[in-house]
Amino acid sequence: MIRTDLRFPRHEKLAALVDAQTQALQLAHDGLHVERVYRWCIHLADHYQYDTDIAGACGLVHDLVHIPKDSPDRPLGSEQSALASQSLMRDAGYADEDCQAVVEAVRTCSWSRGLEATSDLGRILQDADRLDSIGAVGAARCFSCAQEIADKDSQFYMPSDPNFANERELDDRHHAVDHFHAKLLKLAEGMHFPIAQAEAERRHQAMLDFLQQFAADVRDPSQDQSCQ
Repeated sequence: MIRTDLRFPRHEKLAALVDAQTQALQLAHDGLHVERVYRWCIHLADHYQYDTDIAGACGLVHDLVHIPKDSPDRPLGSEQSALASQSLMRDAGYADEDCQAVVEAVRTCSWSRGLEATSDLGRILQDADRLDSIGAVGAARCFSCAQEIADKDSQFYMPSDPNFANERELDDRHHAVDHFHAKLLKLAEGMHFPIAQAEAERRHQAMLDFLQQFAADVRDPSQDQSCQ
């Protein structure tokens, strides 16, 4: 459920419609995720003098359709969310022109889809959504996703190489920490706006610090002179 303070009356209508349509979601894509992305969309639009009403609407509808991480249709999540957003935005009072702008921004949002944003609105949404995938909150979401797709062979990390120190094939399907190297540590370099770039740099460093501490915590004490 979306509970954050909303900037415009149409956002309140849209959030209610999103809540009514949204089923129980995995924690990494819950209402709190939507709230955080919404707030960053508003913040970036405010700073760069973009239409905050339309930018906020993007944040509210960007995750309408959740496709599990291990589904072959995962890259289509943003495209399906874009299509699903049209009727909700019209019901909230947005003109067709605004609906189409949001649809296009949401369509290009997904990192796994690999599409370039085609407008400033799309770039705002990409930055806002990807910021929520990194840093401390990104780490929490990473492990939540790992639990969602876990099977009997899944582990937090590869015991012989917990922090990808050796040349090997990454397997974030079965080792959650591998997802940092497969995706999360690549996101900061793709931010569009200076404010998002600075925030991403801070969060990127937080992930590096976390991974260093993680590797230290899971080490074999009998092989570590500092534990002797």
